[in-house]
Amino acid sequence: MSWTTPAELRAQLQKRWDSGQILAATLTGEALFPLPLRLRRPGSRELAEDFAAVGHWARTLRAGSREQRGHGYEIRWERVNHRVHGANDLPAGVAVPSEADALQWLGKTREAHSFHALAEETLARFPALRDWLIRHPLTPLEQAGDWPRILAVLAWFQAHPRPGIYLRQMDLPGVDTKFVESRRKLLSELLDAVLPADAVDTRHSGGRGFELRYGLTPKPPLIRFRMLDPALSLHGLSDLSVPPTQFAALAPAVARVFITENEINGLAFPDTPGSLVIFGLGYGLERLADIPWLTEVEIHYWGDIDTHGFAILDRLRARLPQTRSLLMDRATLEAHRDLWGQEHPRQRFTGTLTRLTPPEQSLFEDLRENRLGDCIRLEQERIGYGGLLKAIDTPSQVLRP
Repeated sequence: MSWTTPAELRAQLQKRWDSGQILAATLTGEALFPLPLRLRRPGSRELAEDFAAVGHWARTLRAGSREQRGHGYEIRWERVNHRVHGANDLPAGVAVPSEADALQWLGKTREAHSFHALAEETLARFPALRDWLIRHPLTPLEQAGDWPRILAVLAWFQAHPRPGIYLRQMDLPGVDTKFVESRRKLLSELLDAVLPADAVDTRHSGGRGFELRYGLTPKPPLIRFRMLDPALSLHGLSDLSVPPTQFAALAPAVARVFITENEINGLAFPDTPGSLVIFGLGYGLERLADIPWLTEVEIHYWGDIDTHGFAILDRLRARLPQTRSLLMDRATLEAHRDLWGQEHPRQRFTGTLTRLTPPEQSLFEDLRENRLGDCIRLEQERIGYGGLLKAIDTPSQVLRP
């Protein structure tokens, strides 16, 4: 027996609530009620073969209805004439007559009153949020305890468009850095709606782009490097992390700069005259784009031998075209065959690179097309330390003045 039960009718209405449609209708003016619900009912064959079950179903449906409970759904009855069982009134349709019935049946009357109060306050202060409230009516309920503070944040940004300060410096009672950081996605949706277009930098998005999108000062990225020549250490310091602007102003008297992704490789890089090593940048190579003195020195990039390693090398050459690869050649790959691993199939780079040397391009294409095996990669930390020492055994002796 697959005829609709009172629980299934309630589940249909619950979906309307969960989608936000019931609350949104109060803002759009949509005539949602009376709201018909789907009803699976017995056919004539079932009526003939199991009349007792049909009668039980009809009584159960009536027992759960507005007629018996005082709220909920109403049943439209239809008289059915049967040659064996005679004339009987059976449910032919079901509908919820009003919003009040729906809310009481779902136990959501209090939540609806709360939403109306939150929506009224929100629209009084920010009329531009009407469309957002229609699309996301349940969100204010989920954030009801914090909604006044959320509105306070919106008002603060309206009064201080693109403030140019750190988030920590925003002085708003009851609102701390963590409050904003934990709600960046929600606040972004709201700020985009209430702020003027010139206060939103749409080039930045997502949680990491929140500060730049709304004119806050972001936490500065850091460049970590080690002086490989003890004579070039800074007041005895050789391992430092500094913002790009400070690194650009540093202009150390080095002839060669090594760039490697792996932190341990950077820490273990051997002493080398007139050199330093930058490490841990990953795809943050843009941090090196505005450092003029890097254009005047040798650059050696040491990355994984895989499609992403060559993609990073290609991007680095877009900014520093003199960059040479280090230990990213076919001979190194073949010499470490027993240490090969695999790139994740969904994370491989499958596009076209235009700044590789012919040998690099050949190896990249073999990796991209899986000619050497399935998703082959050789991680840089798997290469023996002796191989690194041999690769950098002939450093340039020309130092910058």
